[in-house]
Amino acid sequence: MSDLRTLNIFLHDQKIGVLTLLPSDQTIFSFDENYINDAKRATLSLSFEDKNGDFIPAVKPSQIQVPPFFSNLLPEGPLRDYLAEHAGVNAKREFFLLWALGEDLPGAITAQAGDEGDWPPISRRQEAGAFTPDFMRFSLAGVQLKFSGVMKPKGGLTIPAKGIGGSWIVKLPSPQYDAVPENEFAMMTLAGQMGMDVPEVKLVDMSKISGLPNDLGKIKGEMALAVKRFDRTDDGKVHMEDFAQVFGVYPDHKYEKASYKNIAEVISMRVGTQGVEEYIRRLVFCTLIGNADMHLKNWSLIYPDMREPKLSPAYDLLSTIPYIADKTMALKYVKTKYMADLSLELLSYMSTKAMLPEKLVLKIAKDTVQNFREVWAKEKSNLPINKETVDIISKNTERIRLYQEV
Repeated sequence: MSDLRTLNIFLHDQKIGVLTLLPSDQTIFSFDENYINDAKRATLSLSFEDKNGDFIPAVKPSQIQVPPFFSNLLPEGPLRDYLAEHAGVNAKREFFLLWALGEDLPGAITAQAGDEGDWPPISRRQEAGAFTPDFMRFSLAGVQLKFSGVMKPKGGLTIPAKGIGGSWIVKLPSPQYDAVPENEFAMMTLAGQMGMDVPEVKLVDMSKISGLPNDLGKIKGEMALAVKRFDRTDDGKVHMEDFAQVFGVYPDHKYEKASYKNIAEVISMRVGTQGVEEYIRRLVFCTLIGNADMHLKNWSLIYPDMREPKLSPAYDLLSTIPYIADKTMALKYVKTKYMADLSLELLSYMSTKAMLPEKLVLKIAKDTVQNFREVWAKEKSNLPINKETVDIISKNTERIRLYQEV
């Protein structure tokens, strides 16, 4: 039997193309002719458009990995290993991992197997007989161990048997670092109090989460973080893409290949002034709290009308410096990564390079610093973080030139 396999790719339940795995382990994606010829087609990704916004149907073949847009739909690290093991597929063979998790992917994408016999082929499985149809068939991008959950009417969460259909992301405690859910809850809450667009978040006692797999081992920590999914609504799925997808970058390169200036350019051109304002607020905020992990996958666009992008609500906002004493951000602002270097002058330079409205950028930056001062002073003792974390964040802000200038 031939090793050639296909995955039918759907966007908003409309077939838009086919991923084909050749015997050489090369993967090719081809768009459906109906999708190509549809002038009102739903947007899959800005990476398939040129600078003028015209559709580009050609996609470069990839080897072993699937093309970057699809690779970024898959989990990384421990979560990938866990789900791949339960699916009975090799975690490095992304085509079959995408098949295994394709029923519930981020955004409005689904992937369904073609009709070429057994899935996955025995030769592609880690162990013959390892596959079971009851393994968790969902995908959430990122490294952290997390699941898709359903909120119970009286509180608490249930993880569906197959992991699909949940409208909340449940982030479990970190095995390495203390109180990460509490930290992220605090920073997301703080951002919301400052007027930034954030989804609903809750701290949930681990004892009130039912349906978690039994083979996770001992979990360190009593609280999990629940985040309302903004790509799932009562009206259905909302499509989204992160900026690794926008720039056609594989997850392994999410800390390189682009800068905050590059992200700003896309937002300015495709989202507009409101998007730029929110982006600058979040960038300044993340610098102030010492969030050194705002890589390309932690910024996203959503498509509420299926065609035009908007900046998604903020997510993964936490202070990383209590765990790792970073002095640099995940990406360059423009020519520097150092948090302390963020200044009015640097933002002015970024505005020039990215063709942003300079006066607006500087005003938003100043307002954000002042707003942070007021809200932080009022709320820092009410947030579920310890005094050491509060002191670390406070000291970080004082080192930043922008904070000194305002």
